[in-house]
Amino acid sequence: MHKRVPPDWYHRSIRENILQRFWHQRRFSEVGKLIEQTGGKILDIGSADGTFSRVIFEKSGEAYVIGIDVLKMSVDWANRKWGKSKKMRFQVGDAHKLEFPPASFDAVFALEVLEHVYDPEKVLKEIKRVLKKGGYAVLLVPSDSLLFRLIWFFWTKYRGSIWKDTHIQSFKNDFLIKLCKNAGFKIEVSRKFLIGMLHLVKLRKI
Repeated sequence: MHKRVPPDWYHRSIRENILQRFWHQRRFSEVGKLIEQTGGKILDIGSADGTFSRVIFEKSGEAYVIGIDVLKMSVDWANRKWGKSKKMRFQVGDAHKLEFPPASFDAVFALEVLEHVYDPEKVLKEIKRVLKKGGYAVLLVPSDSLLFRLIWFFWTKYRGSIWKDTHIQSFKNDFLIKLCKNAGFKIEVSRKFLIGMLHLVKLRKI
């Protein structure tokens, strides 16, 4: 479903499209408020071309960041672009079966990822498994509000047509909160922004 996405989609879009630049800068700002500046080891699930992984890296006190994505071309591009830091690495991976031992990471990020996966409950269990005790996770999903669905409909007709049919989950009415509670996480932050179109959650493994 994602094979039409260019390997440098986010990096290029932020530079070329003013609306996408505004959208993603708001994401950077809101997510950045939740990042703990303690260094450590961080996993970024659905890292794409590494643009957001770089923001996480910078705001976390230059932790060691591993990004995983299903698209090899994006992973290769990210390694070429960001791999020189030696503190950022990207690899192909499946969120449903993370190839890491238990308690491997101080933090896990999944930013606009869960709407693309087949089994979000399984992904949340995997996130909890690879988190250290006391570690945190930051999740971001579309709220699927009426406004978001309207914009998404038109977006996927034009510039965003590469994303058509890639949202296979819906997180209306705080459904994400229910899934996180079922997975056994402590919910520390739950808020919506961009006129309620995006839902941001910070979780703690206790």
